Amino acid sequence: MHQWLVDSGREFLAGHPEAGIREFLEHFRAQGEDALFLQAPDDRPGRYVIPRGRAEITLWLERIIRSGRIDIADPAAEARKIVTSPEAMALLAADDQGRILLQAAELRRRAARLKELRAVVEDGKATEADVQRALDGQYWIFGGRFVGEAAQRRLVPGDEVDIPLIRGDGALHIVELKRVMSLKGPLVKRHRNAWVPAAQVHEAVGQAVNYLTGLDENRERLRADFGIETRRASALVLVGHPVLHPEVPEAEINEALRTFNSHLTRVEVLTYKELLDNAERSLAGDGPV
Repeated sequence: MHQWLVDSGREFLAGHPEAGIREFLEHFRAQGEDALFLQAPDDRPGRYVIPRGRAEITLWLERIIRSGRIDIADPAAEARKIVTSPEAMALLAADDQGRILLQAAELRRRAARLKELRAVVEDGKATEADVQRALDGQYWIFGGRFVGEAAQRRLVPGDEVDIPLIRGDGALHIVELKRVMSLKGPLVKRHRNAWVPAAQVHEAVGQAVNYLTGLDENRERLRADFGIETRRASALVLVGHPVLHPEVPEAEINEALRTFNSHLTRVEVLTYKELLDNAERSLAGDGPV
């Protein structure tokens, strides 16, 4: 074990000559975690290897177990036990707790997609179409109250919604995507002693209200043709990013939008960053996966 750590340290320094003591210690910490998965192959007795990806899979399993959905006394030990047993991996899907692995795989997939989406959102050249493509099929990002997306986007003549979501009660919830980094005007402005939403936000909300009005007026047809209930339809407007206002604390931008939302009945406004931060907290176990 001692020689393995020495060799690993030398290899790290050779590949990272600029690394400082902090990076070197972090490398050793990670190696210590990996050492939990050392195995001696049958064809090479006395030699130990760490199967690639095993530590990462264990981390995801442990996160799922710790989420509180499954009662296990020692989540870390249980996760290590699962990934180091070929029999357990093979039979997991048939076991009563086989859903652990499935949930872990889904959690890992969602985290990867969330990372990709954040990269698109933070790209100054990204268009609304780019953001829409990145969000395609990822309705879970909007929260656990949604059960899927409607197949039709052009529900009312002359209008095409960006993302039509279906709530658990069967009602429609539309998502209106506006610009992120390339917003043409300010997201908030100063009014007396407070920050308030600027014209770009009001214009986007007006557009969402027009969509909802059209859905209300065509309720009977939409229910007959598509089986979609629009009487209780609502809307979410995604617009801008706090980085557009470096002079304004992010918390104050979010507070300005929340205050604005409290006076609306069917429309909610969020920045893209707040949406993604909420989704990330959900993945971390603070909310439904």
